[in-house]
Amino acid sequence: MALRELSSLEKYLGLKKPNKYSTQGDKKVPVLQNNNGPPMLGLATIACHLAKEAKRPELLGDTAESRAVVQQWLEYRVTKLDSCTKEDIKFILKDLNLYLQDKVYLAGNRFTVADTLMYYGIHPLIVDLAIQEKEQYVNVTRWFDHIQHYPGVRHHLPPVVVLKNRIYTSRHH
Repeated sequence: MALRELSSLEKYLGLKKPNKYSTQGDKKVPVLQNNNGPPMLGLATIACHLAKEAKRPELLGDTAESRAVVQQWLEYRVTKLDSCTKEDIKFILKDLNLYLQDKVYLAGNRFTVADTLMYYGIHPLIVDLAIQEKEQYVNVTRWFDHIQHYPGVRHHLPPVVVLKNRIYTSRHH
């Protein structure tokens, strides 16, 4: 999955010459075969390299604080989201929902590479949610829908239908 994500990220960034990727180990850690030096290892490392290669440093954060937040979410993606179990999913969605309560993007008010990679990572979880479950995580759903419609991001993933109107059970009438 990570190789398709990196390929989609390259397309989003407008990189013309596709890189050569492989995977390493049981967890299929992505590896970028770099012509200028040793291979680069890991989704977050490669994503940051691609943003720099595309001369899009703003996608890594525009202040020291936002760069730290971007790195935090890239690490969260790799350490928590990529290895989550079925039992972890509700905790992750609840945590993310609370975090996004007053934010448009993961690093505040600017779109970053963290939004792209978290979107790619969370897509399979959102696809499996029922409409009522998506409503439970309204901030995640709002963010997710916004990112999936961000120009050039979705590439290899099918769109997820997100209803704009709230569905109420009979107890709310």
